[in-house]
Amino acid sequence: MYAIIRTGGKQHKVSKGDVLKVEKLEKKVGEKVEFEEVLLVGGDKAGVKIGQPMVADAKVVATVVSEGKTKKVLVFKKKRRKQYRRTQGHRQNYTAVKVEDIIA
Repeated sequence: MYAIIRTGGKQHKVSKGDVLKVEKLEKKVGEKVEFEEVLLVGGDKAGVKIGQPMVADAKVVATVVSEGKTKKVLVFKKKRRKQYRRTQGHRQNYTAVKVEDIIA
């Protein structure tokens, strides 16, 4: 069974046991998280349920595994022949969650 959820402005395809990195959540390691914005549920005998826009009474339960920062992304600006160069780095915060259950 799998589901497509929306969190942090992005959509993720998840199934039971998956570990995924989502935008930073205000939860501590070991706490439960419920994602209630479920857009699609499928992969079982009942077939695919597509939400309009959300699937009614569906949620994904996950546990926070860790928190951290991603690899550094360099932003480099340059204007040719003008001696203009700017370098800036960015590391995005994330929360790693492990999917425990998909409730359809």
